[in-house]
Amino acid sequence: MLTEPDRLPCFKAYDLRGRVPDELNADLARAVGKAFVTSLGARKVAVGYDIRPSSPELSAALIEGLTAQGADVIDIGQCGTEMIYFAAQHLESEGVDGGIIVTASHNPSDYNGMKLVTKGARPVSGDTGLNAIEQLVVHGEFPTAERQGTVTQRSILEDYLDHLLSYIDVSVCRPLRIVSNGGNGCAGPVVEALAKRLPFEIIPVYHEPDGSFPHGVPNPLLPENRTPTTEAVRDHGADLGLAWDGDFDRCFFFDEKGGFIEGYYIVGLLAAELLRSHPGEKIIYEPRLTWNTIECIEGAGGVPVLTKTGHAFIKERMRKEDALYGGEMSAHHYFRDFAYCDSGMIPWLLVCQLISRTGKTLSELVQDRQQRFPVSGELNTKIADPQGALAHMRAVYEPLAERLDTTDGLAFEFAQWRFNVRLSNTEPVVRLNVETRGDPELLVEKTEELQELLRQLA
Repeated sequence: MLTEPDRLPCFKAYDLRGRVPDELNADLARAVGKAFVTSLGARKVAVGYDIRPSSPELSAALIEGLTAQGADVIDIGQCGTEMIYFAAQHLESEGVDGGIIVTASHNPSDYNGMKLVTKGARPVSGDTGLNAIEQLVVHGEFPTAERQGTVTQRSILEDYLDHLLSYIDVSVCRPLRIVSNGGNGCAGPVVEALAKRLPFEIIPVYHEPDGSFPHGVPNPLLPENRTPTTEAVRDHGADLGLAWDGDFDRCFFFDEKGGFIEGYYIVGLLAAELLRSHPGEKIIYEPRLTWNTIECIEGAGGVPVLTKTGHAFIKERMRKEDALYGGEMSAHHYFRDFAYCDSGMIPWLLVCQLISRTGKTLSELVQDRQQRFPVSGELNTKIADPQGALAHMRAVYEPLAERLDTTDGLAFEFAQWRFNVRLSNTEPVVRLNVETRGDPELLVEKTEELQELLRQLA
């Protein structure tokens, strides 16, 4: 157990994130590079960075630390997080045994961070090396390197695009009109590069990379950030809309009417589409919302496998099961052939292939699923004693439930409805998700009932 004086505020459970320069700066980035090599024994590391104003400086300092400690670096430049995952997998045959991207995803522009992976794009989290790296950074003692590492600049874009397009049959894709909202993050240039090899008409919104985020932080989960995409879809009569977070490891969908599609329903669509050519494979899903996903997987001949929410847990279970695909309602989608990692580009390619192949609109593809399993959306309540709140809810609902699952928080199942409550990893918040079997009135009733109980507990 690390004591508070041994902790640095930018080190989180799964990555680094903090305000620049007081929580994360060039000196700390340099030390992270040295610690990455010292702790994990990395000899060749792929490095990239996002579009934030501080990213080039932090990336340069990180590279200095890596090379000072004897590791060679392949610098792939500005990119999205998944491009580091791809580099770690694609360049493994050339000796790459680690990867780091400087990014803070959808956080405000004065924040930055890092995501770290080892050989084969395996994530580095608190229990797989991040705590040890933090301790080395805290104490600042590193062995003398036998050699100075080298730096090679290299573009992996074309190889990356080739890999993305291997997930679909371009010949079946018809000329869809697609609104693409890059949020002034890293997604815009990649979408434009893909568009040159696809029959789609891309209507760009905020495609220009600008780490000051002049149109707000790129986080489409916030309802107020969805309006530009919705309006563009309607104004241009588009077939669908897409939006990404800053480092584009999450992709969000809007139908041809501009309506936002909950990520839960996209998981079922992707699972069924992938199982069409890989029947019998395992699909990883998480416990917040489950009924629609299970039905879609089993209906397509797949095997649903439940695991805890969160990228580290899902990636670990994906590898253990050799699962074809894994999905979270938060718009993270994981693919076996993508080093079991999450991608924000593969999902929209698969959905566009599905729309082209079936001739159905996106709203038609999800309408039946939305009616069969209406959901509340994730509802958050601040509570001083969240553990106590969960214990109270268990005491109230466990005697009434047909089934209780404790994979992640508490998931109670009844004949016609179910709900999951779980704790936030970072703040005193209880997260609630409710779904029913085709009963919107019951959904409203039970959601209000549960929220009222949580308000009382708060």
